[in-house]
Amino acid sequence: MLYSVARSLLFSLPPETAHHLSLAGISLAERAGLLRLLPAVPEQRVTLMGLDFPNPVGLAAGLDKNGDHIDGLAALGFGFIEIGTVTPRPQPGNPQPRLFRLPEATAIINRMGFNNLGVDYLVRQVEQARYRGILGINIGKNFDTPVERAADDYLACLDRVYAHASYVTVNISSPNTQGLRSLQSGEALAALLEPLKNRQQQLATQHGRHVPLVVKIAPDLLAEDVETIANLLRQFEIDGVIATNTTISRVGVEGLPHAEEAGGLSGAPVRSSSTRVLRELVQALDGALPVIGVGGITDGVSAAEKIEAGAALVQIYTGFIYRGPALIRDAATAINAAKRD
Repeated sequence: MLYSVARSLLFSLPPETAHHLSLAGISLAERAGLLRLLPAVPEQRVTLMGLDFPNPVGLAAGLDKNGDHIDGLAALGFGFIEIGTVTPRPQPGNPQPRLFRLPEATAIINRMGFNNLGVDYLVRQVEQARYRGILGINIGKNFDTPVERAADDYLACLDRVYAHASYVTVNISSPNTQGLRSLQSGEALAALLEPLKNRQQQLATQHGRHVPLVVKIAPDLLAEDVETIANLLRQFEIDGVIATNTTISRVGVEGLPHAEEAGGLSGAPVRSSSTRVLRELVQALDGALPVIGVGGITDGVSAAEKIEAGAALVQIYTGFIYRGPALIRDAATAINAAKRD
């Protein structure tokens, strides 16, 4: 009830303004001890990639790009937090407006363009955070780095965040950086994964611990694309995969205000395509590495659907904006029930 009132007020503001105010409010509430009053999220420990997750419901990357609000978000009960996407150098992202609500469809369109303060800033924020749970750091390339040199940016970020991350996600699936999704194709993906895997092994020796590498893919892939990606993930012994990012499709939002805005669509309309790619990926991988399901989770049923399709964990983003902290509990409870069944 309280969140629905807050959401009404926030939704009266421009989306990006509401975004920053919401995060600031969460951090303030955490420092004041108010978030301890929230009902507890059921514990349901999951061991994956050598990591111990207290529950299977995580926060997807994109909400806290710079790591400014880690402690506040963690206090809401997430089993893990993923921050970023971060790039080697700071960049402003695309011109505003670049974030659009489609409340009739429980959806959002964004074309943020990896706006962030750079990897050095993010690392300082992580160092100052009190949170000691599972922290994923999502890395990308700067907009002006040619695609053929993308590996340089990913390697630079990996070097910088390795010591501070529980796992590192390689984002090659945002539709808002020109040419980025081409890195999902066979030859380009192999050319990216090989140096990343080699660097991971070097860093593991240097730091005395193995930090898992995870790749995040798009929901707009054909079945043969999924098969190719799965084969390469197995070949290079990548530790995990996130399915999926936002979609460039507009199925499910036709005719709605803002539906024709450029950018990635997230929320309820991406549920079906995201789950399809997840299911195909799980089948193609045949247990070789775990899959984290994200896309269209707006209630317990859609969270459990990802688990039933083969996901080991789930992440939420747009559903969290529309439903608030209650979605974390609902998703965890539904997943627990699905696993018992």
